Amino acid sequence: MYELTDEQFEEIVEAALDAMPERFIEALENVVVTVADEPDARQLRSLGDDAAESRGNELLGLYEGTPATERGTWYGDGEVPDVVIIFKGPHERCFSTYASISEQIRKTVVHEVGHYFGNDEAMLRAMGY
Repeated sequence: MYELTDEQFEEIVEAALDAMPERFIEALENVVVTVADEPDARQLRSLGDDAAESRGNELLGLYEGTPATERGTWYGDGEVPDVVIIFKGPHERCFSTYASISEQIRKTVVHEVGHYFGNDEAMLRAMGY
């Protein structure tokens, strides 16, 4: 297991967001990207769901919210933001080098942001995420 400092982990997540094409970043509306050490019990129940990125029984990332493709006229100001959560501990347990963790974090960020845009698991996997 390779361990990152919290600062290293956050920097990798930020770099993954910075590497995304500007048109995608500009299209994100009412979305927060955050990090957490571990998923809680409620989040772990999403293992196997369409909005969760996992490896075995480890939850790497999760999208919680209403995808842009499902937002109707009812969706408006005052809505609680959607959340993309990237989990540190599972990445460290599943990948053994800085390079492999960094690459998977990048994939996890893109994967979860992809759910915001309405992509399902099959489509994201077909795209390599």
